Amino acid sequence: MNNITKTKIGIAFSGGGARGIAHIGVLKALLENGIEPQVISGASAGSIVGALYAAGKSPEEMLNFVKDSNLLKLIKVGLPKRGFTKLTYLRERLAQTIPEDSFEGLKKKLIVAIANLHTGTCEMVSTGPLFDVIVASSSIPLVFKPMEINGQLYVDGGLLSNLPAIPLLEEADFVIGVNVMPQVELHDTSLQSLVGVAARCFELSIVSNSRPDLEQCHFIIEPKAVHSFHIFQFNQYETLFRIGYEAALEVMPALLELLKK
Repeated sequence: MNNITKTKIGIAFSGGGARGIAHIGVLKALLENGIEPQVISGASAGSIVGALYAAGKSPEEMLNFVKDSNLLKLIKVGLPKRGFTKLTYLRERLAQTIPEDSFEGLKKKLIVAIANLHTGTCEMVSTGPLFDVIVASSSIPLVFKPMEINGQLYVDGGLLSNLPAIPLLEEADFVIGVNVMPQVELHDTSLQSLVGVAARCFELSIVSNSRPDLEQCHFIIEPKAVHSFHIFQFNQYETLFRIGYEAALEVMPALLELLKK
């Protein structure tokens, strides 16, 4: 038995909307190189990928989940008089893909970050019903309706912890962080519009809340090319998958060297 197989590896998947498809490519590269994370955490899109992986789905099956789903339904915002759209469609797809609606029914341990609107705190969930927690973690504020769980309203976990790596430190010997919301400089015209400025401010707040977790990771994979895509470009799934795969392969020698020590 080599050091890689003896090491209990944890992996944290960040939020990032459609950019989260890159997580699937990263996973494919890791598995091809004998790196199989045993405990997973995630926020928003990262919680979806994390749940699919923890349920035993292969990267190919995960990509088909994206390909076979009309994920553009997820961003069809309701009329203001009716409020924001519920993520009912996501819940239905999860129920069709994952056999059991419980964290305990998964094949690997999963920890999901959700933001409690009442308390203003981030909660890390790893037990109980699964699908509602994934939907809550994926409910982007001001786009989707908050998810009610046990009388409390929850939204996107990425609002408070977009890369929940710290909870993995007690569960794993080695923690890999996969961040699809990396900090990059902007040199285009997007900051000349109100929407562009608002989007950049939200992005910078996400970058800021991720920093403490990134500092605790033993290794970080950041597919920076995903920054060219906005968070709702699900139709670019093949390109985003490839970006993640290639980014992981690029740093694979360094990762393998660390794991062999």
